[in-house]
Amino acid sequence: MAVTSRDLRTIERRPLVLLRSGGVNSFAYLVTGVLALLAVYVLLSHILAWSHTTFDDLRYGRPRTYHLTGAVGPGNEAGALGHFIAMNLDRQIVVMYLPGGDAAQARTLPGPYLFGEREDLTPVTLRLADVNNDATPDLIARVKNEEIVYMNRGGNFELITPEERQHLVNQHGMP
Repeated sequence: MAVTSRDLRTIERRPLVLLRSGGVNSFAYLVTGVLALLAVYVLLSHILAWSHTTFDDLRYGRPRTYHLTGAVGPGNEAGALGHFIAMNLDRQIVVMYLPGGDAAQARTLPGPYLFGEREDLTPVTLRLADVNNDATPDLIARVKNEEIVYMNRGGNFELITPEERQHLVNQHGMP
């Protein structure tokens, strides 16, 4: 067997192929497409967040405010309705109660503090419901997916006690 030598400078060199079907051009198109989809996603998420904030600005204002009127306490047999104003004042939920619509008798119901970025723009809503079946409507404030119950005790609204909460959980089978 004879050994032959070849000159290494004459060996033909072939370019590296990244993707067999289309080569380097297909890879560049793939990267460009992924970057374009990422840019569209970022743009649409910013537009959606802006539109949600703008809609809440139109609906609740700044600071976020919600109004509710209802027959809730003594004196409502004469047709005087109580008025509630719920506000998110710099991440502090505050509910003002005007019994019979009389501002001279205004009462303030404290609510929770909200923590997190842009929580000063979180709306709070109110509704009346007879939670404990005593034939008087109780006030329920809703913030995000949480509800704060204020029990109606003769026209005065107070936060629900742990015993009342446990009784309602046992009665309705809620967690």
